[in-house]
Amino acid sequence: MGLPLVDGIFPALIIAGAMTTAAGDPSIAGILQTGLLIFGGSATVAVILAEMDGTRREQLTSILLLGVLLIPVAVAEAAVAETIETLLNFEVFHRFAGLVILAVAAKTASSKVGEYLPSPSIIIGLGLVASFEPAGFELIVTPDPMRLLSAGAAAGTGVGFAGAVALFAPRLRGNVDIDLFRFGSSVALGMLALEVLGLMPTQAPVALGVLGVTALFAFDPGSDGADLDEFVDDASAESATPNANANGAVADGGDDADPADYDALVDDANETDDDSEPGYGYPGEEESRAPWL
Repeated sequence: MGLPLVDGIFPALIIAGAMTTAAGDPSIAGILQTGLLIFGGSATVAVILAEMDGTRREQLTSILLLGVLLIPVAVAEAAVAETIETLLNFEVFHRFAGLVILAVAAKTASSKVGEYLPSPSIIIGLGLVASFEPAGFELIVTPDPMRLLSAGAAAGTGVGFAGAVALFAPRLRGNVDIDLFRFGSSVALGMLALEVLGLMPTQAPVALGVLGVTALFAFDPGSDGADLDEFVDDASAESATPNANANGAVADGGDDADPADYDALVDDANETDDDSEPGYGYPGEEESRAPWL
């Protein structure tokens, strides 16, 4: 969750005005999109569901402690971003801000594609060089409070999202198709990039809509262990049926069923069910552990 503050994605979005309106007021849609997709997203969901140990209370405590550090740093970067903005050609840097989100979306969708793309920090660095205009430098001593509020709200949204995932983790774990959610999140990031680049023909928060539909489709309650339950129910029904051949010849020349064989079948089904748990890696990746973990 702190990676956007380190690799420069979050400051780039601040400078690009992704969380404020044209009048400089906080944008609710922009704040939600930045918080859910940049600070949250599929990486946060995968880490919480697959890697976080401890009780629910311990997980929530860890996330809140992270938020105590994350939100002030986000506000501080927003304050510094105003001074950095005076050194840049906004129109040029604006394009690089959209490109870095597209790169993150591509890396989220496919690890193979991500291998051929530069890191977000490199893209932002190139954007700083291409848009550098030192003639307009001005030290901003009193930053815009609305911009600071938007930055803190976006970071807080990401922390709240992570806390909600941890709170409902017992219900979500095994019932969320993380691959589908990850791919849908990459599409939502792509929509956010088009919005930052000014290529969307509407002012509606399309990225939020895509993320909402993705979350709806990725949640599949009752899918975990459904096949095993059906198998056990069928086997139990068969075992409860009187054996018509108990006192006579067995059909097709077979042997009487051994109860131990049934137990072995149930054990095999358990092992098969464990092997079919939804993975947390990229598509086509041999290892089940995703690089973001």
